[in-house]
Amino acid sequence: MSRRFLLTLTLAGALVTAPLAAQQSQPKPLSVPYTMFTLANGLTVILHEDHSVPVASVNVWYKVGSANEKPGRTGFAHLFEHLMFEGSGHVKEGDFDNFLEAAGGSNNASTSNDVTDYYINIPSNALDLALFLESDRLGYLLDVVTPAMVDGQRDVVKNERRQSYENAPYGMAEIRIPELIYPKNHPYHWPTIGYMEDLTAASADDVKDFFKRFYTPANAVLAIAGDFKTGELRKRIEHWFADVKKGPAAAPIEVPPVEITSVMKDSMTDQVQLPRLYLTWVTPRTFAPGDAELDVAASVLSGGKTSRLYKRLVYDMQVAQNVSASQQSSALGSEFRIVVTARPSQDPPEVALNKLKAIIDEELEKLRQAPPDAREMQRVMNGLEAGFYSQMERVNGQARQLNAYFAQTGNPDYFNEDLSRYRALSPNDIQAAVRAWLPADRRLEFSVLPAQRK
Repeated sequence: MSRRFLLTLTLAGALVTAPLAAQQSQPKPLSVPYTMFTLANGLTVILHEDHSVPVASVNVWYKVGSANEKPGRTGFAHLFEHLMFEGSGHVKEGDFDNFLEAAGGSNNASTSNDVTDYYINIPSNALDLALFLESDRLGYLLDVVTPAMVDGQRDVVKNERRQSYENAPYGMAEIRIPELIYPKNHPYHWPTIGYMEDLTAASADDVKDFFKRFYTPANAVLAIAGDFKTGELRKRIEHWFADVKKGPAAAPIEVPPVEITSVMKDSMTDQVQLPRLYLTWVTPRTFAPGDAELDVAASVLSGGKTSRLYKRLVYDMQVAQNVSASQQSSALGSEFRIVVTARPSQDPPEVALNKLKAIIDEELEKLRQAPPDAREMQRVMNGLEAGFYSQMERVNGQARQLNAYFAQTGNPDYFNEDLSRYRALSPNDIQAAVRAWLPADRRLEFSVLPAQRK
């Protein structure tokens, strides 16, 4: 999944010479009221009532991702995501999904570098079912884990790696780029999906040890948003989770900052028809100074058909099939990435990509020399706010954001502060961030070239 695990903001442009907030009447501050408490076993709970529709979303955030793994034992966090749906002490294999579907619910999960996120969306009159299922797999999963179960899910994960990376066009670039940027001992060096040899070597005992270290109440946060009464739901949560034993909380990960000090170049061939160029910079972590500014810069460059790179490369010159820019934010550091795919041409692949790189560098230099204009900035903020409020409309978005904000800031109700950091930006802030974080002489230039046909 994307490195940015907080609210995915689809930006489309932002401000002029003064912050937008100063040009308009001050909007009413956002607030998502919540109740937070901790059970005796260490489980943190965040509750937000929303009676607009009779549904609820149960979001469990385990503070464990691929960054908590070690070289030679990669892929465990993602493998565990799969195992968590295979049954538990009081839930037979297959019944997790069967029970939820019978009640009109749905569920899924995702694993990132930093967290593993599980959710259940369900009619509010079936909340007890969701609480039972989540508490049972937290408290009693190891009762049913067998070598055969691990082998089965290991094969599923291996097949997912083949489909999503090894056999997907340009897929292996997503694995190779972090390997080039981060040192071997850095927790972002290896892919979330893991390495094949590590998945093969994983034993049932390894998996059980991983569960005992990270799948504990003290290392989890349960956030629920929806149609319920907080006092009544608190009693039900205490009932279902009271028998889950305590366990340790994971120690925070501390790593030295990563820096690219020159232009790094690498390439690979793939079974693709068109060459693709990846430009990657190391940038500030989530919520650090520069993070929001680079979000806006990414949208100025590629957010929509009138953005600078899309209009010039795809629409006007018609030399690129597609182009994107993104600030991929994570807890221990981020990456700013520009990805462009060349259109068919008579030029050799390397020549075609060098031409695209030169045009991208021209547009970046324009941003270094002059800030975005008023129209661009307004477009970005309009898209930002639309995406922000759209995410907040549904209880599943509310529950996930309460968890994400708590993990990153310690304040579940960080909605207003998050949006305000974008509203406060001026065009000069964007220019300064591009100058500081996207220099032409300190980045990775990675190319995927078509393999020669035999």
